[in-house]
Amino acid sequence: MDKFVIKGGQRLTGEIFVSGAKNAAVAIIPAVILADEPCILENVPKISDVSISLKILHEMGAEVEMLNKTTFRIDASGLKNYMVPYEMARKMRASYYFIGACMGKFKKAKVSMPGGCPLGDRPIDQHLKAFSALGATCEIDHGMVNVSADELIGSQIYLDVVSVGATINAILASVKAQGLTIIENAAKEPHIVDLANFLNSMGADIMGAGTDVIKVRGVSYLHGTTYSIIPDQIEAGTYMIAAAATHGDVMIRNVIPKHLESITAKLEKIGVNIEEYDDSVRVWVDKPLVKTSVKTMPHPGFPTDMQPQIATLLTLASGTSIVTEGIWDNRFRYVEELRRMGADISVDGKVAVIEGTGKLMGAPVKACDLRAGAALIIAGLAATGITEIEDIYHIERGYEDMDEKLRGIGADIEKKYFPGEPVAKSS
Repeated sequence: MDKFVIKGGQRLTGEIFVSGAKNAAVAIIPAVILADEPCILENVPKISDVSISLKILHEMGAEVEMLNKTTFRIDASGLKNYMVPYEMARKMRASYYFIGACMGKFKKAKVSMPGGCPLGDRPIDQHLKAFSALGATCEIDHGMVNVSADELIGSQIYLDVVSVGATINAILASVKAQGLTIIENAAKEPHIVDLANFLNSMGADIMGAGTDVIKVRGVSYLHGTTYSIIPDQIEAGTYMIAAAATHGDVMIRNVIPKHLESITAKLEKIGVNIEEYDDSVRVWVDKPLVKTSVKTMPHPGFPTDMQPQIATLLTLASGTSIVTEGIWDNRFRYVEELRRMGADISVDGKVAVIEGTGKLMGAPVKACDLRAGAALIIAGLAATGITEIEDIYHIERGYEDMDEKLRGIGADIEKKYFPGEPVAKSS
C-alpha cells in the first residue's frame, strides 16, 4: 500500500507549476468521440482519472497516441462502440460524460452507474432529464444506464438544480442534435467554458457558456482540432493554501487568476497576502492567520472542491470559523482524521465549527476522498512531527506528481510502499 510520509514544519518557498485541469480533461476526453477527424489535446494532466478516460476510449476502439507527457492524439472518427467497459466506468464519477458523448455520436449509449469519491447521494436524474428533453428514452437496468433515441431534436432543458455534470452532458448530447437547444439554470464553472471552447474550435455552435443560459445549435460535422486544456484552479488553490498553512512564500505558475477569485478573496480575509500576475499568483504569509466564515456554492462562489483544504487552514487560524457545505451531503468525512492531528472541529449536518488551535500534530491518517486527501497533505505539511497518509490513490486521481511538486518548494514528503499490506482498489 502506497503512503505519503510527511515531516512537517518546513516553510514552503519557491515556484510550483500547475497542471491541466482534471475537471476539464475528464469532460473533453469523452467529447473527442464527437469529432469526425483526429484531435490533439495539450496540457493533459498525468492523473489516474485521465488515464482511465483514455483507456476507456482505447477499449471502445479509438486510436490513442501519446505524443509527449502532456499531449495526446486521439482518433475516434471510426468508433462504432457505444458501450463503456463496466469495470472502468465504475472507477470514476466522470465516466457519465461518455453517455452524453455517445448520445451525440450514436444516439445511444450504455454505461454503468459511475463511481468516484463517496460524497453522498449524487443522482443522475438531471442528466436523464436532459437526454429525455432531446427525445431519448432512458432506463437504469442492473446498474447500467441505457439511453437511446431515433433522433435527437433540440429542445428547452431546465435543470432543477445547478449541476455541472448535467450541464456538460446536455451540451455533449445536443451539439449534433437537430435545431436549437437552450439549457437553463446551467452551471458556470470554468471547465464548462473550456468544454464549450473545445467543441467550438471543432465547428460546434455553442453560446453562453459561463452564464446560466447556454444555447447550442446543432451541427452535422465536427472537424479535428488542437486544443490546450485550461490550468487546474483546484490544484492551484490547494497549493495556495499549502503555502499559507506553512507561512511560506510561493509563486504558483500556469494559472488563470480570474478562476481563483473566490479562493483569493477568502484567503485574504484570513490574512494571506496574494499578488496576481498574468498567469501566476504569489502567496505569502507574514502575520497571524485569523478566523472567517466560508460557504461553498456553485461557481462563481467558493468551490466545494476547496472546502476540506480551507477548513484545514482555519484550524491554524485564531478564533472560531464556520464552514458550511452548500453542495454535497457527505463532505466532512475527513474531519475525524484532522481530529487525530489535534484539530478542534465539530460537525452538525452541513456545518462545521472550527476552533482554531494554531497547531496540528503529526499522526497516521487516511484519505477518504480526493480533496480530503489534499487537505491531509496540507495538515501534514503544517504539523509538528511525522504524518503518514494512507489510501493515497484518492489523491492521485486528481493531482499530478503532488509529492514531487511539493518537494520542489521545500516540503519533506516521500511516497513509500509498505509491503505485506493489500493494495487499495479504486471505488
